[in-house]
Amino acid sequence: MSPRSLVAAVTLTVAAAGTLTAPGSTATVAAPDRDDRGRKHTWTEADKTGFGTARARRSNVWFTLQDGRTSEVFYPDLSTPSVRTLELSVSDAEGTFVDRASRDMVTTVSRADPRSLRFTQVHEDEEGRYRLTETHLTDPARDSYLVRIELEALDDGRYRLLTELDPALANSGMDDRASVRGRALVARDAEVSSALVATPALTRLRNRYAGRPVDSRGPVGPGNVVQRAVVSGVTGRPGETSATLVLGFGRTADRALSVARETRRSPFPALEAAYDRGWRRYLAGLEPVPGSAAAVEDEYHASVLVVAAAEDKLNPGAIVASPSAPWVWGNEIPDLSSPSGAYHLVWSRDSYEFATALWAAGDEAAARRILDWLFAVQQKNNGSFPQNSDVRGTPVWGELQLDEVALPIALACLVGRTGRATWPGVRKAARFLVGFVDEESGLRAPYSPQERWENQSGYSPNSIAAQVAGLVCAAHIARKHDRRDLARDWLDRADRWQRKADDWTVTSNGPLSDDPYFLRVTKDGRPNRGTTYPMGDGGPRKIDQRRVVDPSFLSLVRLGLLPADDATVANTLDVVDERLRVDTPNGPFWRRFNRDGYGETRTGGEWRITESGTFTTLGRGWPLLTAERGEHAVAAGEDATPYLTTVAAAAGPSGMISEQVWDGRAPTGDACCPAGEGTRAATPLVWSHAALVRLAWTIERGGPVDQQPMVARRYD
Repeated sequence: MSPRSLVAAVTLTVAAAGTLTAPGSTATVAAPDRDDRGRKHTWTEADKTGFGTARARRSNVWFTLQDGRTSEVFYPDLSTPSVRTLELSVSDAEGTFVDRASRDMVTTVSRADPRSLRFTQVHEDEEGRYRLTETHLTDPARDSYLVRIELEALDDGRYRLLTELDPALANSGMDDRASVRGRALVARDAEVSSALVATPALTRLRNRYAGRPVDSRGPVGPGNVVQRAVVSGVTGRPGETSATLVLGFGRTADRALSVARETRRSPFPALEAAYDRGWRRYLAGLEPVPGSAAAVEDEYHASVLVVAAAEDKLNPGAIVASPSAPWVWGNEIPDLSSPSGAYHLVWSRDSYEFATALWAAGDEAAARRILDWLFAVQQKNNGSFPQNSDVRGTPVWGELQLDEVALPIALACLVGRTGRATWPGVRKAARFLVGFVDEESGLRAPYSPQERWENQSGYSPNSIAAQVAGLVCAAHIARKHDRRDLARDWLDRADRWQRKADDWTVTSNGPLSDDPYFLRVTKDGRPNRGTTYPMGDGGPRKIDQRRVVDPSFLSLVRLGLLPADDATVANTLDVVDERLRVDTPNGPFWRRFNRDGYGETRTGGEWRITESGTFTTLGRGWPLLTAERGEHAVAAGEDATPYLTTVAAAAGPSGMISEQVWDGRAPTGDACCPAGEGTRAATPLVWSHAALVRLAWTIERGGPVDQQPMVARRYD
């Protein structure tokens, strides 16, 4: 999705065809029946242009911006969106037009303070009549979200400011009840309530069912409800330009309304200063920006802030993958987005990436919180970890990935959590790895039911690297607890897997090179066999495993199992560059693997679930893979600064980095976005930001910051 902006809007009534009408208009269509709950609720798309929250843990609200509006607002935790959109529009005094910010204005998004997650959006009227400026933040002391608005008339006109709120409380938009309480719009369901107030006050407050043509002053619901109002006294003329919207949350409607009113009584400049101060103090407590990142200092700060902001406050240590539901997942795909989960969930693997980045940046407390949270949600029956879970630790998707079992062990060593509290979890995880047998294939670890891209089983170089590193670290911890027997057994297993990694994953007769190279995955541990498998995501129905490579083998070097100058590693780099490298005006990026279909259509349309063999979607370049290539360059003694610059250049104007960038394959431009810039994929992807931070510190320190000394020394 091309980054656009915020707050669009709506007025008070809608004609039968669904078009916007000016304030004061009337509609004559009868109200919907009680059992007609409005059109089917959906979530917004993934390309967020902003993501923010206060640093203070007292404020359990997060906001996102997308397509000229506030998109999902999360409360009370980062797995629970409770608002779909909050939008603004502008009308003239006579009601002859209504301009939505997302549809009828040109918007720019920025962060005025590069050391804060306060966002500014400026909407320019295409006809030059007015300018609409918004500032977005949350109250550091309360569960409320604020939008400060400046409407400036650029001609002699007088205008009206209109607002529309689409609640989706407690991760559901089909069971909300809307009502008017004085000058407040209140919504509630069985779990969460919201209240929208303003300064100056809201007038002409109305509720309706989404997609229905009649507004009501009275209560509406349960169903998919929408709430509308005019912000009084804002005309764009001198002395009548400013307003503040406050959206408060609480368990009950009374509590939400009380929170909103308390925030409204606080001067906005004081709240803005406190919000910025919280993030600036956080950054000041970290290591200084490494010299390697001096040229991209603002994006380095943005990335640290995004990773830190993605940590849940009620469940410390739980960091979500992204505050989004990628592409069409927001449009009610069964089992993926209803209720919404998608990327605002926690993966063990992603958590490792976040923790190692924060550890390197100097937030050692956060890295340890992540480790503690992981072992708190470890599966007690067998010692594995969920594929992913919500921030409370409840598993969501049900697959198993063995790198996700091994990486928490490695993290425990890195952050020094090797004592009595962590040892039982480490022991369970290590025992799970050495004893694992896949039920479907009958193959033993390091064969994994899924590798890190989550759509293939087999022997993966990346998964093997994680498991070997995890077992060596487990042995290190075992010796601290006088379990030399376990340490010996785990080291024996790790050594055997490290020696056999080539046997399982390196082909010497594959068609992509005359010399041996690592495969993405082998289904049978026999890389010289032409075993076929369906690619998934619309790719080939059958593909020879020897024809598929990906850059994930670099984990063998980064984690210390192979030297950077290993001949097979060097040859595989050439193979990967030939097949997967994408050169853009921002620098080089890499696709996940050849024939990947996890990306936009050829004409830039959003990714959709498709059957194998349809070839309707194409995976694009990934910034995090550029960062990983940079880490390898450091290990090889090369200058990795260009890779860091490339990742930073992929960020949008407000510093948000997508999961993927447009790869330049025709058509380009209006089909999606400029080559080397974020696509309609999940934005911000927290892993992309963590990868930038970790690469900066890897360059600064001259080696991979998460490489465990006991692993590197063992296989040196």
